[in-house]
Amino acid sequence: MRIDEFVSTLADPEPPLVSPLLRALWLDGKGDWEGAHRVAQGVDNPAGAWVHAYLHRKEGDLANARYWYRRARKAEATDSMDAEWRRIVTALLT
Repeated sequence: MRIDEFVSTLADPEPPLVSPLLRALWLDGKGDWEGAHRVAQGVDNPAGAWVHAYLHRKEGDLANARYWYRRARKAEATDSMDAEWRRIVTALLT
């Protein structure tokens, strides 16, 4: 699946059959931050930490986001939330 195909599924009532982290980002894309956070919390690896960092950045909890960026071994994002969302989705799709 390409990112444009993934984005188009945001119009659907249910997420596509994708990994849990992509499902978390799909939920976030639908406006369900809580659901996205629940899913991301269940993935204990650097990719899960990256999604977790993004979600806490979006929430405005920057101290918590910085912790998760460190766990993900990623630089703290400073671009738009949309740009980071797309960057993470693209990385997870490849």
